[in-house]
Amino acid sequence: MSETTTRETAGATGRLGVWFVGARGSVATTAVVGAAALAAGLVPPTGLVTALDDFAAAGLPALDRLVFGGHDVTDTPLPKRAEQLAAGGVFPAMLLPAVEAALLAADREIRPGARMPSDRPQREPATALTDDIVSFRERHGLDQVVVVDVSSTEPPAAAHPAHSDLAGLEAALDHEPDVLPASSLYAYAALRADCAHVEFTPSQGLRVPALRALAALRRLPYAGCDGKTGETLVRTALGPMFAHRALRVRSWSGTNLLGGGDGATLADPEAALSKNTSKRSGLTAMLGDGVEGLTHIDYVPSLGERKTAWDHIAFDGFLGTPMTLQFTWQGVDSALAAPLVLDLARFLARAREHGATGPQEQLSFFFKDPVRTEGAPAEHRLVTQFEALRSWYAGEAR
Repeated sequence: MSETTTRETAGATGRLGVWFVGARGSVATTAVVGAAALAAGLVPPTGLVTALDDFAAAGLPALDRLVFGGHDVTDTPLPKRAEQLAAGGVFPAMLLPAVEAALLAADREIRPGARMPSDRPQREPATALTDDIVSFRERHGLDQVVVVDVSSTEPPAAAHPAHSDLAGLEAALDHEPDVLPASSLYAYAALRADCAHVEFTPSQGLRVPALRALAALRRLPYAGCDGKTGETLVRTALGPMFAHRALRVRSWSGTNLLGGGDGATLADPEAALSKNTSKRSGLTAMLGDGVEGLTHIDYVPSLGERKTAWDHIAFDGFLGTPMTLQFTWQGVDSALAAPLVLDLARFLARAREHGATGPQEQLSFFFKDPVRTEGAPAEHRLVTQFEALRSWYAGEAR
């Protein structure tokens, strides 16, 4: 199937495709279960930002109009994956019979992902990935498709000369097998399929300059990086408190205990480096780079899908009086992430309908390390980010 070059427009069916990279993972599976349960009125929209009164006006794609598909390198059927997650306490098992049809429908639309590395030129898997997305859109008559990467975190990607130039990238893909890391290869396929893109992981994705040039050329919007689900959400709420009260933070240290697939991935020190870099960026932007401390990530298989984050903050008050603040965050990461994924797909689709292109900075509210226009200052303060999202929606997206 040939790649499409026609810009998608809204209004034909009112149906939005959500194409997951990592479609059999915990976050994608929970998102499919959640969308079906919400559409059927079985659960309240807790955790769904798009359900707030601030965004209640007509315009966002309805949850019952979402069609799911994706890529994955594993073959566990979604109903089985959902059973595993329910057994782990991610969502109630009583929902499974009611959402089984939705899980089966999404499962039929999952295609094999690209296995890395390969000894073949990357043009081959890139074309196959693109064709899968185009076929999905055409088969279901979708207005548009948003590609959301919820796959495992990658180690920091090695630089390649072709990353800086789109023409050079296209030429390298024709001949070389290892031009782009996996996240960027999937992002390239999304752009070639004329899809908006969300990088929900801290992987490189669309941070490759040549891919940002491709997005600009094809007038496509994108957002990322690294969904802000738990500990960092609290940090971006607390950090401004210290800054606005003129309290000097001396150190901010943390320990994360993770089970599940995310914990297994982050047991790799290189993958953990990508995550820590993303988690640290907000603190540095809000409090400066003189704050000591690191975040340690430990894999604890017995925790299953649950995670615990403990933070210790040492700061100085008036007259240099030493003080501390500590907090513990315990949660189920995929249940925190899944509603945000649905929010992002709906917001980004709406942005595209209104002609938005390039990095969508109003969606920084959802990310630890938001992509932004080159040269633009980073904004990490949670309340300020939310006000920017609400202002955008009120002024442009309605």
